[in-house]
Amino acid sequence: MADVLDLVAVTVVRDGSRLLDEVTWTVSDGQRWVILGANGAGKTTLLQIAAARMHPTSGVARILGETLGRVDVFELRPRIGLSSAAFAESIPPHELVDDVVLTAAYAVSGRWRERYEELDHARSGDLLAVFGVRHLAGRRFGTLSEGERKRVQLARSLMTDPELVLLDEPAAGLDLGGRETLVRDLAELAGDHRSPVMVLVTHHVEEIPPGFTHVLLLRAGRVVAAGPIRQSLTGQTLTETFDVPLEIETLGNRWTARLRQH
Repeated sequence: MADVLDLVAVTVVRDGSRLLDEVTWTVSDGQRWVILGANGAGKTTLLQIAAARMHPTSGVARILGETLGRVDVFELRPRIGLSSAAFAESIPPHELVDDVVLTAAYAVSGRWRERYEELDHARSGDLLAVFGVRHLAGRRFGTLSEGERKRVQLARSLMTDPELVLLDEPAAGLDLGGRETLVRDLAELAGDHRSPVMVLVTHHVEEIPPGFTHVLLLRAGRVVAAGPIRQSLTGQTLTETFDVPLEIETLGNRWTARLRQH
């Protein structure tokens, strides 16, 4: 298997705080990863490194065969699909939904003078249809509900036929129905061998879609455990990650966690 992500002793220091502390992590072709951790664990920072939107303070980060610091990130970023709350805030509220998806081709937010072909418009429409929001193509992004925004962002993340898709808490802010529909859609993507490598950040094991193969657990910027999900996601590793006594159960192909009963 080819390595899509290869991080070696990656450390990120900002304002004297270590957001990541010597993280070593490898993601190979065909894998689907979940990153779990409490608030402040470094999950979003790690995803920013993987998205080529932040450079490490020290260590080596290789993404799609390119090394950060030695590559033009503006050429690398279109090869990476990204959906995150932070990026959503950069999307102009007046932007048409169709343009939100289209501008992924240039890895920018906010359409300006870029030119798009009919094939680009067709792909944008097809992806919006996949996530059930094609009817919103002419709406302004700022008028959408939280669930609709999440679906538009997912469509955008696939616009360039990326080799790597990064999803930062895609279910955050959704109600139960919206979350379960999203988990179903992500499970379908994960189960399709044509889909790119996927990395999903979440706080909750209940949001892990079926078909995700590996897990990385972070605490205070350090790796607690990383590997195949059935071996690495346990009550012990979850307890160490969140610093409370937890037990974990599976029901079918879904996970659930709760406080350990004494």
